[in-house]
Amino acid sequence: MSVRRVMGTEVEYGISVAGQPQANPMVASSQVVNAYATSTLKARRARWDFEEESPLRDARGFDMSRQVADPSQLTDEDLGLANVILTNGARLYVDHAHPEFSCPEVTNPLDAVRWDKAGEQVMLDASRAAARLPGNPQIHLYKNNTDNKGVSYGAHENYLMRRSTAFADIVKHLIPFFVSRQVFAGAGRVGIGQERPKHGFQISQRADFFEVEVGLETTLKRPIINTRDEPHADPEKYRRLHVILGDANLAEVSTYLKVGSTSLVLAMIEDGYITRDLSVDGPVSALRAVSHDPTLKTLITLKDGRKLTGVQLQMEYLDLAKKFVEERYGSDADYQTKNVLERWESVLDRLERDPMECATELDWVAKYKLLLGYRDRDGLEWDDPKLHLIDLQYADIRPEKGLYQRLVRSGRIERLLTDDLVEKAMHEPPTDTRAYFRGRCLEKYSENVAAASWDSVIFDLPGRESLQRVPTIDPLRGTKKHVGGLLDSSETAVDLFNRLTGS
Repeated sequence: MSVRRVMGTEVEYGISVAGQPQANPMVASSQVVNAYATSTLKARRARWDFEEESPLRDARGFDMSRQVADPSQLTDEDLGLANVILTNGARLYVDHAHPEFSCPEVTNPLDAVRWDKAGEQVMLDASRAAARLPGNPQIHLYKNNTDNKGVSYGAHENYLMRRSTAFADIVKHLIPFFVSRQVFAGAGRVGIGQERPKHGFQISQRADFFEVEVGLETTLKRPIINTRDEPHADPEKYRRLHVILGDANLAEVSTYLKVGSTSLVLAMIEDGYITRDLSVDGPVSALRAVSHDPTLKTLITLKDGRKLTGVQLQMEYLDLAKKFVEERYGSDADYQTKNVLERWESVLDRLERDPMECATELDWVAKYKLLLGYRDRDGLEWDDPKLHLIDLQYADIRPEKGLYQRLVRSGRIERLLTDDLVEKAMHEPPTDTRAYFRGRCLEKYSENVAAASWDSVIFDLPGRESLQRVPTIDPLRGTKKHVGGLLDSSETAVDLFNRLTGS
């Protein structure tokens, strides 16, 4: 294996209503999603199909009872909130109190970055569309993870893995990796702690909100390893690793390294390649300790007695990954795999030497450098409210307001993509996963698509009394190569369905 696998991101955006601090966030989020749907979708909107979802199935071999589950875990219930399927294969919906963009399935880290950035632009257009409606106030969206009042919201990643991989091995080898991954994947945060943050700056927005090592929950008692066993694919072949501890990244290099390095570590776990025991003593406290030290000098204790910094622990994984790729592929390794390894090594070397050398690539370093500049210029202490506002403004997705956007315009943040590629991804699906079939069906036959989900498209066809489900259980079928010609030559949904089913 390499960095290539079926993967994707899903990001909940922070939301505020101008001049209305007590505004209902669910109402505001619904306005955003509905406004985008109304402004971009000319035909009726397909509903999301919840039938195949199983959010309470646990990878440890049991199902949680619905009676004891927190309501936030019941994601298979249609609560009547805004929920739209886009022509790029993505899902735009209201997740409790936040608008969320769930990317279409992709097969490589650079595409994960591309459709994640497309999500930012969709959200920007959605907020602008909402503001144009008569009587609506301005609604502002932020790609961040906490309101600094005790509330945290998610930026999740999903990776398909071989079902045959022992879940215990996943837990053992991923926890130390996740404890230390934040050194390049953190988004940075002013404040340390949850409900009443102490003064200071830390690497990760999410680290303080995790309480246990392993568990099914996502909004309370948050675990480093989430055990939800809901593959949205053939369960005999796949498990979906649902990663909930990551930050919402704006910097493209941060996202690229986050998903690319994780995919490589998963490949090593699947192949039983990791024989070193890198287990951390007290991983929850270690996660926070690494985050609370932007100098990156804090030592965490491994269970074998060694003491390493977060960067040094990442170097252990990098060393394994380099040997793994060399042994499996040698010079035949694909470009992105080699590029992830090179960037991973370069970033870790510079972080160990001086984190500020990564200010043009990593979110937390870029933000930290900005904040230190304001502190030096204006003589500000970490408890100054102005620094919290700068933190928030970094995550503002409006190009005229966001500080990250300003860094991009001034050439102080490295990009991996062009604006044109991102704009196309707002409307077009990836061509190498089932998202292609889903997106093209929404684009071409929207009046006849009654519902859809990750693993099905449901048609309402004239002359048929019941709805017709087309399963898409294999995420690597339904690609442009498989069905592009069929979609191009089928003028109507009836034509497509008849040709798919041989009827």
